[in-house]
Amino acid sequence: MIKKGLLALLISGSAYANVLPENLLWHTNWDDPVFASPEATRGGTLRSYMLSFPQTLRSVGPDANSGVRSYLMDGAPKLAQRHPDTGNWIPQLANEWAFGDDQKTVYFKLNPSAKWSDGKAVTADDYLFMLTYYRSKDIVDPWYNDFFQSSISSVEKFDDYTISIELAEPKSNDELMSLLNTPSNGVQPRPKHHFAKISDANGDGMDDNFVRKYNFKPEPTTSPYYIDKVKKGKSITFKHVGADWWGYENKYYQHRFNVDKLRLKVIRDNDIARKHFDKGSLDTFAMVLPHLWHEKANTEPFQRGFIHKFWGFNQTPQGAGGLWINTSMPLLSDINVRKGITYATDFDGMIKNVLRGDYSRKPHAMGFGHGKYDLASATPPSFDPKKAAHFFEQAGFEQIGPDGVRVNAEGQRLSFKITYGYTIWTPRIAYLKEQAKQAGLEFDLNLVDGSAAFKFILEKKHQLAFLNMGGGDIPAYKEYFHSSNANKPQTNNHTNYSTPELDKKIAAFKSEFDVEKKQKLSRDIQQDISDAYVIVPGYMVPYTRDAYWRWIKFPANPMTKKTGAMFNILGTSNFWIDEDLKKKTLEAYKKGASFEPVTIIDDRYKL
Repeated sequence: MIKKGLLALLISGSAYANVLPENLLWHTNWDDPVFASPEATRGGTLRSYMLSFPQTLRSVGPDANSGVRSYLMDGAPKLAQRHPDTGNWIPQLANEWAFGDDQKTVYFKLNPSAKWSDGKAVTADDYLFMLTYYRSKDIVDPWYNDFFQSSISSVEKFDDYTISIELAEPKSNDELMSLLNTPSNGVQPRPKHHFAKISDANGDGMDDNFVRKYNFKPEPTTSPYYIDKVKKGKSITFKHVGADWWGYENKYYQHRFNVDKLRLKVIRDNDIARKHFDKGSLDTFAMVLPHLWHEKANTEPFQRGFIHKFWGFNQTPQGAGGLWINTSMPLLSDINVRKGITYATDFDGMIKNVLRGDYSRKPHAMGFGHGKYDLASATPPSFDPKKAAHFFEQAGFEQIGPDGVRVNAEGQRLSFKITYGYTIWTPRIAYLKEQAKQAGLEFDLNLVDGSAAFKFILEKKHQLAFLNMGGGDIPAYKEYFHSSNANKPQTNNHTNYSTPELDKKIAAFKSEFDVEKKQKLSRDIQQDISDAYVIVPGYMVPYTRDAYWRWIKFPANPMTKKTGAMFNILGTSNFWIDEDLKKKTLEAYKKGASFEPVTIIDDRYKL
C-alpha cells in the first residue's frame, strides 16, 4: 500500500511536496456584477503631484511609508478582494480558496496566468519567499518582522500554483480572508527571482545590504502599473504593463486601469499645486477640505466650464476617533469629569459652522461601517453645557473662577490641553474651545507638528488628543482598550483605559470564530466604551471630492460603495482620459470659448 506522502513524492518528483487535505470545499465567485464601464477607453497620461520625493522606492524598511507606498504595495493585487458593492469575496491572484478544519488555514489555487511586470510567472515559490522576505532582519522593519512571525505561522506549497497559509490563531472564515487580504499588511507574493543574487552572511535568505542595495531599485509588481522612470527629486512615472496584462482575463479587472501612465511631479506646496492645476498642468485636484470646495473652486477655468467638480459619497469603514481622554492624567480618571468633557465638546457645531456641514458625525467612538459589528443604537452625545456643568459639579468643580473657568475646593482649574498635529485643524479646535467655555471648561490648544504629534500621543504625554485612526472591515479593540496596552508607550491605547471585564470581552472577541457571537461581543464592547466616556465621538468624511479638467471622463454611476479617491489609478474608481476631447479643450481654451459649468454629485451611497 502506497502512503499519501510517498504517492505525492512519486507524482511530483519532489521530496518537499505536501498533500492537500481530502474533501476541501473550494470557493470562487464569478457571479457578482462588474463595476467598471465598457465605455472606458485606454490611453493618456494622468498628471498628478506629490509634496516631497520619497526617500526610498522600497515598500518596507526605513522611510518606506511614503506617498508612493500605496502604488507599490497597498494597491497591488492580493489573493482575493471584497467586491466594492456586494462585500463578497472575488478572485484576484487566486482563482479559488478553501478553508481548513482548524479555523487557521486557508488554501489557495493561484491564477496560473498571473505574471510579474518583468514577464516572469507568479508561483507558489514567491509566496514561500514572502515569509523569508518579511521575517528577515535585513529589511529593518520590526512591524513586518513581528506580524509574519507572530500572526502567520506557515506557508506551504502543494504544487506550483497551490498554497496554504496558516495563521497563528483560529478565526472565522471571513476574518481569515480579511486578515490575509488587508491592503497594507503585505500578505502578497514577493518576486524571488528578483533577489536571486544576494550577499547573505547571516543566512536568513535576504541580502545583508537590502536597505541600501534596493533603496531605489524597484521590485517587479503584479500590478497593472510599474515604475518606469525616476527623476530623483523631481518626478516618478508609473507605466501600464499593457493590454496583455494578466489581470484583464479577470472580469472584475476589465475596463479598469485605463490610463497609460501616471506622472507624479514634486510640488512642495498644496497651494502652488492648485495653481498648476488651474493652468492645466495637472489633470485633477482633491477638494475634500471645505475651504477648497467652497472658496477656491471659482477661478476662471471653473467659471468657463473647463474644470468640472465631482462629489461622490461612499461607505468605507471609518476608524476610531474624536477626542481621546487620557485617563492616567490628573482629574481625567474621574468619570464625571469625562462625562462633563463629553457634553461640553461641540463636534456638531464644529461640523456645521467650521466645516460647512460637509462632514458627518461618527455615531460611535469606535467608528462606523462595520455592519453588524457596530452598535446599531449608537448615537453621538449632543452638546449640552447644562448637562456638562452638572457632571463637573458632581466631580467637585462647583465654583466659577474670575476667568470663567471652574475650580474645585483645592483650587484646581478645569483646564486641559488638546494635542493635535496639523495647523489646518486649528480653527476646528478653536471652535471647541469657545463652546466649552459655556460649561466652565477651558481647552488649550497644543499644536505639535505632524508626525511628532502622534509620537507625543504614543508616549502618553497628552491630556486630550484630537485624532482619528484608520479602520478595517472588522473593528479592532485590543490595541485600544486591553490592559496589556494601557499605560505603556508606543501603543494605541490612547486613553489608558481598561477593566478586567473589558479584557475578558476583548479576549473572547479576538478568539471567537462564530461570526454572530463575534458581532454580539463587538456590540457589547462598544456599549462598554460608550459607558466609560473615554472618547468623544468625532467626525468622519464619507465621500471623495475632486476637481478635474473636462477631458477626464467617467460613467453615469462612477462610484462604488468602497471607492476612496476618485482618481486613484489602482482604486475601484472608473475613469479614463479622452485624448481627442483634451486636444479640442485646449484649443477652445486658447480661443477664449466657454462651456456650462459642471458639478456632479453621486449620492447613491450617502449615509
